[in-house]
Amino acid sequence: QVQLVESGGGLVQPGGSLTLSCATSGFTLAHYAIAWFRQAPGKEREGVSCTSSSVGRSYYAESVKGRFTISRDNAKNTVYLQMNSLKPEDMGVYYCAAEILGTKCTVEVGSYDYWGQGTQVTVSS
Repeated sequence: QVQLVESGGGLVQPGGSLTLSCATSGFTLAHYAIAWFRQAPGKEREGVSCTSSSVGRSYYAESVKGRFTISRDNAKNTVYLQMNSLKPEDMGVYYCAAEILGTKCTVEVGSYDYWGQGTQVTVSS
């Protein structure tokens, strides 16, 4: 069955970096758009970034543009989110999600049927 497993979260100081991984199985990653979302306590889940099934198409929320980089390795069935210059407001549980969206990607929560269990990112000194 379709599975997504996030890893790489942890505690980092402001200004630090983390790389999250989303390991996928049960489907052909190359055919799917993958998105990263995050949810802070008491807040709604928000889209951070996405990558389409087509090479070269990606999207970043304004709050992370220039600091985060999404990438995918279809051969390894894994999508990554490189996060640099982390801020306290980046804290939350990070989720990856998958869906067949043709050549597009989106960070709308309702567009994705398949989700991972999340990984916690804490930014604190």
